[in-house]
Amino acid sequence: MTTITTKDGTEIFYKDWGGGQPIVFSHGWPLSSDDWDSQMMFFAGQGFRVIAHDRRGHGRSTQTSDGHDMDHYADDLAAVTEHLDLKKAVHVGHSTGGGEVVRYLARHGESRVAKAVLISSVPPLMVKTEVNPGGLPKSVFDDIQAQVATNRAQFYRDLPAGPFYGFNRPGAKVSEGIIQNWWRQGMTGGAKAHYDGVVAFSQTDFTADLDKISVPVLVMHGDDDQIVPYADSGPLSARLVKNGTLKTYKGFPHGMPTTEAATINADLLAFIKS
Repeated sequence: MTTITTKDGTEIFYKDWGGGQPIVFSHGWPLSSDDWDSQMMFFAGQGFRVIAHDRRGHGRSTQTSDGHDMDHYADDLAAVTEHLDLKKAVHVGHSTGGGEVVRYLARHGESRVAKAVLISSVPPLMVKTEVNPGGLPKSVFDDIQAQVATNRAQFYRDLPAGPFYGFNRPGAKVSEGIIQNWWRQGMTGGAKAHYDGVVAFSQTDFTADLDKISVPVLVMHGDDDQIVPYADSGPLSARLVKNGTLKTYKGFPHGMPTTEAATINADLLAFIKS
């Protein structure tokens, strides 16, 4: 396997395919770089160099017991980009990966980056607070942690079979393969990393990070996202960055890069080439 070792000794697995301008993909919780298969195959075929890593504690990276916070996630991403000496890269993050991309840009600068894309992403802030009244109650995330700690095998079946891909909506075309692939990716990672990661993606406030970003940013969000509700995420992030564009997808679910890959890939390609 292709890995790098970070300063704290964590091995980060990554894929690096093709040549041309690099596109770097950051995956969602609790998945792995495999969740980007549809995008990596498409963009490699379009002449791009595609890179995706497994977040620490996820997939084939070290199941470390600590460092499951946005600063470490961003530093690990920086370690990969520096190791590969990427230049003029386009960073694409889905869900928690969107938070990782935002923190990376704010913490490590934009010298290696041309553009960024946030898909169904967690910024600016998911949890409900006095300054974020539209967020989700902390009890929602406490319940997720409880299920991860006690029976994540069942939880990782129920989540993709239901709200993640919108398979719980009337008339939805359910894919058993997609559900099982989600379960496989989730169960490959470590329970401790996933448990701690819930706090990282739900309680991190990215408002100040977004304000620092000056590269062009495309924010893509489905208005039927049952995981990261649309109104308190996509539109707010697009306004907070200096050069943001919001693209709203009517009826699309949280996992739209998989279920609506043809549409998402085409719009990504248009943005990258613009």
